[in-house]
Amino acid sequence: MTTQTAKGSIVLLAGPTASGKSRLAAEMAAERGGIVINADSMQVYRELRVLSARPAPEDEAAAPHRLYGHVGAVTRYSVGAWLADVAPLLAEAMRGGQPLIIVGGTGLYFKALTEGLASVPPIPAAVREAIAAEAASADSAALHARLAALDPEDASQIRPSDRSRILRALEVFATTGRSLASWKGLAGAPPLVPPDKAERLVLMQETVELHRRIAARAEAMVASGGIEEARALGTLGLDPAIPAMKAIGVREFLAHLSGKLSLEEALTAIKTETRRYAKRQRTWIRNQMADWRHVGG
Repeated sequence: MTTQTAKGSIVLLAGPTASGKSRLAAEMAAERGGIVINADSMQVYRELRVLSARPAPEDEAAAPHRLYGHVGAVTRYSVGAWLADVAPLLAEAMRGGQPLIIVGGTGLYFKALTEGLASVPPIPAAVREAIAAEAASADSAALHARLAALDPEDASQIRPSDRSRILRALEVFATTGRSLASWKGLAGAPPLVPPDKAERLVLMQETVELHRRIAARAEAMVASGGIEEARALGTLGLDPAIPAMKAIGVREFLAHLSGKLSLEEALTAIKTETRRYAKRQRTWIRNQMADWRHVGG
């Protein structure tokens, strides 16, 4: 299978975690004299090199890499911020500059890139604080039930366990009186116009092989400094609700460091949660990227 494209072109390379996307992206960029662009919402954080499985040093040496580790963990980075950061790189590539290989597992980044991003009005601090205070004593299921009573449309699209998205939907509804889903329906023009200007690829692995890779990655995190990385992040005293603190491995290794989990238990939890995350990514790919070309590992 050839993935050769013309100079100045753009390749979008998606796939579930541990599928081998980063290595393939580096190889493609090296072949084309191109640049690898990160489209993973956790690999943007400089404190999460190991736990987010950022590209290996040898891959980074094979071709230039951009938007990796370029923001601090204290930052509430968003898809809108990523679009702003990637825009000048896209513009240069579409003017005939170096090819771009945009790679990651964050489906919303690719969706915003090819379909546009809704301009949800800013949420006033008072609204956010009031909802956070009301939610402090409620579990995610109760918050989801509250959202369903107010806004069935959003509730139907959000898992009852996804506390962050539930709170976000409640904030938007309280501020605008409209569902978050309806705002997404008003998305602006996508940065990548036309969307078919890019070659769109999905890298998939068989389930057994993917689970083997996930297990091996979790074990390798220990030898590579993942526990120390979690320890350093924990010393920053960050709000557990901010995105960087939700990276798989942070909570589990911190629980190990505090004596709540043995190392074996922490690794088992990391492997289980990573498999669940990969399953959600594969579902997204099937539903949202059905027309993307699949390539093997």
